Amino acid sequence: MLASTEKRNFAAGFYILWIMAKCFGKLLTATALMAAVATQTDAQTPQLWRDSLATINRRIELAPSSIDLRLKKAALNIELNQWDYAVEEYGWVLQRDPKNLSALYFRAYANNHLQRFDLARSDYESFLALMPRHFEAQLGLAMVKRRLGRTSEVADELNQLVQMFPDSAMAYAARADFEVEQNQWELSLYDWDEAIRLAPDNTELVVSKVNALLLLKRKKEARELLNALSAKGVPRAALREWLERCR
Repeated sequence: MLASTEKRNFAAGFYILWIMAKCFGKLLTATALMAAVATQTDAQTPQLWRDSLATINRRIELAPSSIDLRLKKAALNIELNQWDYAVEEYGWVLQRDPKNLSALYFRAYANNHLQRFDLARSDYESFLALMPRHFEAQLGLAMVKRRLGRTSEVADELNQLVQMFPDSAMAYAARADFEVEQNQWELSLYDWDEAIRLAPDNTELVVSKVNALLLLKRKKEARELLNALSAKGVPRAALREWLERCR
């Protein structure tokens, strides 16, 4: 996997997408599981999700004012990549309960997928006004602002993320990735080191630091890190492209 062409340039933002997938994937799984339990369906395939959705829709017909059912329906819409329907359901919930955290958070998530970044930003900000210390929302807000090109605000958001979650490898990695994008390669090395210190077995973090070192033309240090990965059991074939760049 490490040798794939797409991973040659972490500055393009690949690593931060991986981070977001880790964060949001965990949260979505928990929400979808709630819906699956509620419908007594072990929904593991698209067809089963659709069956679950049909069941929820029938229940909504009997109780159209149920916020709980609407949230579960929206979670199933997300599982089926029905982003517009999810946004519609979360909007329905927020009209009746403007401070509903689940609706704010996941509407932001859905709008981000639809590339409606200003709408996603607004929901993340509303969510964080109610729950300031929420890692995924803080990271989501930073990444939406990154897509909007608000460079100085992104830096502020990521600095705040690190201050609020100093024991999070993801926080340091998110800031480091942004620093690489901004050609602040020396600055990024500190954050990669902190991320690696907090998650020493994470190969992705080490390779990210290798990338920063190579951008700084520090090939010897980069090769030493790659050799250390190889000594830990990472196949050299998986590191081939990086090793070639160290020549």
